[in-house]
Amino acid sequence: MEKKKLKDYPSILSVSDIQAILGIGRRQAYELVNSGSFHVARAGRRIMVSKTVFLAWLKGSANQS
Repeated sequence: MEKKKLKDYPSILSVSDIQAILGIGRRQAYELVNSGSFHVARAGRRIMVSKTVFLAWLKGSANQS
């Protein structure tokens, strides 16, 4: 199976999307989103992350608004 390109992901990422992008396990993905490293939004049990914010964090940008 071919790996998805970043541009193919939706503008709002799920924990599963982050897991796939980084190539990490489910537990590590949940630890990351709960670490406070970047802003997450929660709707019930669902955790959502803006792709823009996530990519800024991934690139090490200081401005993560």
